[in-house]
Amino acid sequence: MDLLLTLVSIIMTAATPLLLAALGETVTERAGVLNLGVEGMMIMGAVAGFAGAALSGNPFVGVVTAILAGMAMALLFGFLTLTLLANQVATGLALTLLGLGLSALIGESFVGQPGIKLPSWAGIDPLVPFSFAMVAAVSWFLFRSKGGLIVRAVGVSHASAHALGYNVVGVRYLAVLFGGAMAGLGGGYLSLFYTPQWVENMSAGRGWIALALVVFASWLPLRVLAGAYLFGTISILSFVLQAAGVGIPSQFLSSLPYLGTILALVVISGNKALTRRNTPANLGQAFVPDR
Repeated sequence: MDLLLTLVSIIMTAATPLLLAALGETVTERAGVLNLGVEGMMIMGAVAGFAGAALSGNPFVGVVTAILAGMAMALLFGFLTLTLLANQVATGLALTLLGLGLSALIGESFVGQPGIKLPSWAGIDPLVPFSFAMVAAVSWFLFRSKGGLIVRAVGVSHASAHALGYNVVGVRYLAVLFGGAMAGLGGGYLSLFYTPQWVENMSAGRGWIALALVVFASWLPLRVLAGAYLFGTISILSFVLQAAGVGIPSQFLSSLPYLGTILALVVISGNKALTRRNTPANLGQAFVPDR
């Protein structure tokens, strides 16, 4: 039983950053914005969270700085794509490259320094129950509130939403900022709890997995939860098998989360009806209001 509880705890730790980032991206994409810069926002959240905690001596300050860093990156993305109407795919990729390079520069002085770990409550990291609460909150917001209806309307038909008097660009800015905050928090989780230290490129592709999770979950928060824990389990399984001395190359075991991501996308792409029903029709399309 102790071994099982330990395994569940480790899986929660692996799944939480994926869940946080994917939830934020779900809201962003529901508003019709495709932000491929999740990896860049996560890594900036990781370095900002570590720096904030190290300089202040308080891990909760690190949580706040991680969120703010993610939002700052998201604001840059929003300005380029929503105000200047730059291509969302190209801008998202550029944002990831910027985040990886800038985080390495900022984090250079923190390499090798001991981190300040977030305290556990009754053996549970506080961001784990917070992530569950956010699943419920995002699900309620998107499907039970007027604000969520507006967000989905903007993603489905921005022209119709604009004709009804809604501020399409403003709604999308808020959705992008929320996505940045959640991605930054997911990155901060990595440097404040998962591995309380700064290591260059420590997000290790989790932002890309979070993006795939959104599609895998068909833009539904509860499915995002299930998908995050599925991929968390797969990533932990690779470590378990390596520790057990299974005669499989370690490189192959390390690639299991990414192979699982590809397999999941192949499976979900076969369900055309589900994909068509939930995909925001204006996803990735720029909106230019009538003057």
